[in-house]
Amino acid sequence: MKVIAVIPARYASTRLPAKLMQDLGGKTVILRTYEACVSTQLFDEVLVATDSELIFNEIVSNGGKAVMSIKNHESGSDRIAEAVANISADVVINVQGDEPFTQKEPLKALIEVFKKDVLNKVDLASLMCPLTEQAEINSPNNVKVVTDVNGMALYFSRSVIPHNRDGAQGVNYMKHIGVYAFRKEALMQFTQWPVSVLESIEKLEQLRYLENGKRIKMVKTHFQPVGIDTFEDLERARNLLLNN
Repeated sequence: MKVIAVIPARYASTRLPAKLMQDLGGKTVILRTYEACVSTQLFDEVLVATDSELIFNEIVSNGGKAVMSIKNHESGSDRIAEAVANISADVVINVQGDEPFTQKEPLKALIEVFKKDVLNKVDLASLMCPLTEQAEINSPNNVKVVTDVNGMALYFSRSVIPHNRDGAQGVNYMKHIGVYAFRKEALMQFTQWPVSVLESIEKLEQLRYLENGKRIKMVKTHFQPVGIDTFEDLERARNLLLNN
């Protein structure tokens, strides 16, 4: 089974301009993310898919692999699909470009899903972790997921799901962590479907897969990604790097 990792890297960012090219302990955010991904030694190939010559040159000049996106893309899945269209692979893993502290174990767990799926019942795999603080549960910035008894995703929402109508105790709320592993076939099919109704309402691209009958296996983890969306996030990441 050939497994590759693709890091979609869009240059534009709203809250922190050019965030992937920001300095993080002497290296850019995107280079640290790339190197962290390579260092896991889980992948047959790691590449960055970008719309920016700056990012492309940053990776290539440091001995890495990168491809330029030809088209404009509304989603990470579309950018990744274009990048791997002519690459032989069984499973493609999407690693976010603004997560320089990417760890091995959660990515390994996603790969194991497909190794064990001998009947090819899983189209995608993704991560989820427990939410315990009420403010975090209520926040629409935290995407919640509910699953069936086999751990397959039933629905993703920015709303609180499940809705605890009678105030029952011990309800488990799970946060979706946006790291995906795709069978390449499912990824390529995604690009052929129009934006789905629920996807448009919730602004969650994973709902397009569910609405088209794809099966998403959720893997429980306690890994919390350190994403960089704001200057405050960048400062936190710099301190984390210094302390480690």
